[in-house]
Amino acid sequence: MEKNSLLKCFDSEGLRKWFFRNRRLLPWRENPSPYQVWVSEVMLQQTQVAVVTPYYQRWMKKFPTIQALAQAPLENVIKQWEGLGYYSRARNLHEGAQYLMKVHGGRLPDNYEELCKIKGLGPYTIGAILSFAYGQKMPAVDGNVLRVLTRLFAIEDPIDKSKTQKEIGELCAKILPDHEPWVVMEALIELGATVCQKKAKCVVCPLSTCCLGKSKADLLPIKTRKQEIVTLHRKVAVILAGKECLVKKGKQGQVMADLWEFPYFDHEENIEEKLNLSLEHMHSLKEVKHGFTKYRACLSPSLYYAKKREVAGYQWIPFSELVQLPFSSGHRKILGVLRNKRDLFMQ
Repeated sequence: MEKNSLLKCFDSEGLRKWFFRNRRLLPWRENPSPYQVWVSEVMLQQTQVAVVTPYYQRWMKKFPTIQALAQAPLENVIKQWEGLGYYSRARNLHEGAQYLMKVHGGRLPDNYEELCKIKGLGPYTIGAILSFAYGQKMPAVDGNVLRVLTRLFAIEDPIDKSKTQKEIGELCAKILPDHEPWVVMEALIELGATVCQKKAKCVVCPLSTCCLGKSKADLLPIKTRKQEIVTLHRKVAVILAGKECLVKKGKQGQVMADLWEFPYFDHEENIEEKLNLSLEHMHSLKEVKHGFTKYRACLSPSLYYAKKREVAGYQWIPFSELVQLPFSSGHRKILGVLRNKRDLFMQ
């Protein structure tokens, strides 16, 4: 069977039935508003469903409407996002909500061209909004759909090439039915997430009988490049002066923009010289590991006492108030360790 033949005999009805029997019950799936689709799809970028679900539910309680999100201080938005990573997503949601209040009266447009004007919205998220919220016949090709269609049509061109992605998008549009196309679109995403995974479960796939790439599913999809992982080793100084702690907020344009962190340095750097502080080392804490983008960070935190003085670029903030601030993931783990070991410094 060739691609054209597969397009003609694609069993969209069989896929629909499979989806209704097997779909996961997710909080953003039942009659979603455009805003709910927007938030959920942005959260699901680079993040697993199990992680997103509680964040989504808390977000909707805190910011139930576009207006509520637009009016919230950015720091509150970042705090609500804390732990999800890729914080530019939260900043873009906030900026996008403010744009929508100004230009569209707090409503997401129902056409591609206008949605393209909202910061942070790419082809997939736009497709998802138009498909799932507005019921339009619009492909929404995420990583799951790329994997499903690459195998279904036995596409051996690298999926990280724009030409290949364009071809897959066109194939996706062709297999969507005229009647309730959004159901089949969501079914393809669900299929990729639960069955056509990296290790394919072909024996339970509703499309296995017509899949052109079934015999080589373990080889597809193909990518041309693999991102190199960079390991970082940092020592972190948790410095207390009385009941206050020294922290800094990431500046705009930095990887950790709008996020708070303790002072940290390369292992060979002298902390006292860097901060121009006289420090008394009290305790070494357990190493913390975390990953972000292409980095894997190994953080070695220690607790110090110091006499309070101004330090350029940093702020002294009461330790009890730190929990209210949005911290980067690695430093949030350190803060959690400290909160569980209050006896170390609350003496």
